[in-house]
Amino acid sequence: MGFSWFIAKRLLQSGKGQKQLSTPIVRIAIGGIALGLCVMIVSVAIVTGFQREIRAKVIGFGAHLQVIKYDSNRSLEAAPIQTNEAWMQELKALPGLSAVYSVSRKPGIIKQGDAIEGVVFKGVSDPAALQFFRQHLESGRLPNIKSPERSNEILLSSTLAKQLKLSTDSSLIMYFVQDPPKARKFTISGIYNTGLGDNDFDRVYVLGDERVVQQLNRWEPQQSGALEIMIQDFQQLNALNDAVYNLIPAELTSQSIEEVYPQIFGWLELMDTNVYIIIILMLVVSVINMVTSLLILILERVRMIGILKAMGANNRKISGLFLRQAAVLIATGMLIGNVVGLSLCWVQDATGWIKLNRETYYLTQVPIELNLQLILGLNLLTFAVCMLSMLLPSWMVSRFRPAKSLRWG
Repeated sequence: MGFSWFIAKRLLQSGKGQKQLSTPIVRIAIGGIALGLCVMIVSVAIVTGFQREIRAKVIGFGAHLQVIKYDSNRSLEAAPIQTNEAWMQELKALPGLSAVYSVSRKPGIIKQGDAIEGVVFKGVSDPAALQFFRQHLESGRLPNIKSPERSNEILLSSTLAKQLKLSTDSSLIMYFVQDPPKARKFTISGIYNTGLGDNDFDRVYVLGDERVVQQLNRWEPQQSGALEIMIQDFQQLNALNDAVYNLIPAELTSQSIEEVYPQIFGWLELMDTNVYIIIILMLVVSVINMVTSLLILILERVRMIGILKAMGANNRKISGLFLRQAAVLIATGMLIGNVVGLSLCWVQDATGWIKLNRETYYLTQVPIELNLQLILGLNLLTFAVCMLSMLLPSWMVSRFRPAKSLRWG
């Protein structure tokens, strides 16, 4: 054990149970670090969890990537694309993709009694496109889109069901906007609720069999309005979007979900700014507490510093013992902060005891996502910043003169 560690250890042990000026200050400093790190961990866990949940809901409606006909007209009545060509097999074999399926959208109007609602009928060809809605079913089941004949079953949101006073197994007539207008009768197989009821999602989308849209538009079975692509890793979104774009024919284009809904993903990215502000504020509080604590520790040990200098100890060794003492205090506060912060996150994730208003936040409870890399990064950042801030007060040791220090007090 080195000289600095030996003295620092004895100082820490000698302070236990003794009434010293530094004792409450040190406790406050440890508590400040613990509170700061706890707040940072909880804040990051909540924000990343919220981003994950909202992102998953938006992706559930539009997939990670979409391939559509290249057209300046962005309406729902875009020209169809051929899904039986050779490039489709190459696309499905592209590494990083988890599912590729065709979809077709068509605007429509539902009239039920005196209520009229404009909707978008989204026809899907693969059950994979409906897996997201399985976990958000309030009643009923998913439409049977794999039946040999065209299915007239649809999935309706609870928002529309309440407005139109409909329930599972109810029938309705939907009028499709075209020339001439056409009407189709559907049966509600299930009702879903993703929490996005007041946005252009639950309030708008009705899901059913893609063959309905193909029949209305007089398309061939191999023609669809778009391709939707699910990927395995969201971090690879832009890279895979470029890979898909380079693979598909020139008359088609690909776009990521971030490009389709830039306002939503811009809002989610804006939340990162709030986290950065919280982290900076908590680090400032921790630094102020530790600097104050170390200054008081140094001032309490002025005579000891004088004795050590008189015995031949240099400034570097004396500064080192105070830095090591500070390191132990910082580590203690960080340990407490980690235990408390991770415990709060675990309790919330396991029980969901903090609830949210679904109409305002789109979620029923505060979401939590514990990212090991982020937590380790916060710990390293906290320790590094606090230790760097200790260099200035430890430098004061070099200003003390043995003769004056021995007369202190």
